[in-house]
Amino acid sequence: MKEITHSFTYQTYISAAELAIADRELLERAHETTYSSYAPYSNYHVGAAVRLANGMIFTGSNQENMAFPAGLCAERVAVFAAASAFPEVPFAAIAVTARAESFEVSDPVSPCGMCRQAIVEYELKFGNKIRVILGGNSGPVYIIQGMGTLLPLAFIEKGLKKSPKHKS
Repeated sequence: MKEITHSFTYQTYISAAELAIADRELLERAHETTYSSYAPYSNYHVGAAVRLANGMIFTGSNQENMAFPAGLCAERVAVFAAASAFPEVPFAAIAVTARAESFEVSDPVSPCGMCRQAIVEYELKFGNKIRVILGGNSGPVYIIQGMGTLLPLAFIEKGLKKSPKHKS
């Protein structure tokens, strides 16, 4: 047996006020988008904003459904909107934040596993790391260089992209 330890480095800021202008703008857009969230069951409103390499920004908010698995997270709403509009433009960064109706979200919000895997797909597609900016309604902000940090053992199967061999 061999034991392996995975660790990672990320940047932490006391608040969004310390961020570079572009990062702060993206996080603010994510926060604004929490107000378009449909969250009548959890009352937990998540917003995401994706900046493409061409500077375009796409946002998304969580959309709940009475049949809980049928809803969609903010991150995938934003990512899929960006990819649909500009399928050949790489992603530069994604910001995620949340607010709740009955408590203060004071810790950075991180994408769920399905969202992490969806974002990894676009890192693989374009061969670049996506800057990840995580915030809450208040409090610290984390910046992570690439989804591999958040999902170190992502499902990556290169064989799935191979053309099937035809028998003659």
